[in-house]
Amino acid sequence: MAGLIITVAQQKGGSGKTTMSAHLATALAYSGMSVAILDCDPQGSLGEWFEAREQALGEDETGLTFRTASGWGARREARNLAGSHDAVVIDTPPKTDTEARPAIEAATLVVVPVQPSPMDVWACGSTIALAGKERTPALLVLNRVPPRAAITEEMADALSEIDAPLAKTRIGNRVGFAGAMKQGLVIMDTDRSGKGAKEMEALRAEVMKEARAV
Repeated sequence: MAGLIITVAQQKGGSGKTTMSAHLATALAYSGMSVAILDCDPQGSLGEWFEAREQALGEDETGLTFRTASGWGARREARNLAGSHDAVVIDTPPKTDTEARPAIEAATLVVVPVQPSPMDVWACGSTIALAGKERTPALLVLNRVPPRAAITEEMADALSEIDAPLAKTRIGNRVGFAGAMKQGLVIMDTDRSGKGAKEMEALRAEVMKEARAV
């Protein structure tokens, strides 16, 4: 049986896709799954993080398989990886439909990180529409959420009008995420008992529940 394919996509840049991809993939691996990450973003940020992880932990201790692909090659590579792994997490470029479509078409579930701002909410509509065209379920995730900000609830209400479920888990705007990524790590490595690690574990469980319900 092929593994799950989780595509992290958002048309707007700066939404935290790569950070979420790395953390979600590692959370899945830490839960005991065999996990591959597929970098489809020409910027290659996920690949740079993976190289830093190899340097920090050792090439055989990353807990992940890493590959790159572009365009329509993403669909083939994702399916090949899913044949030998429990899960594949794909980081996509914040570009046109043409770039994102193959990764969304191959996905079991599309995870859409959305910062609590009007621009992010407006931008995620096109990603959800593309997922709808490919008949791929999607899950919206409020990301980089500031503490005690009234706009977060306003944006959550706005997202409720979009034709995709909103995750119960919210990922806080924590410097620990970026700090860990810089070292080739994730927040579960640097602050295992902290709020950020607990948020990612909760998101992992929610993503798995949605993906397995497909």
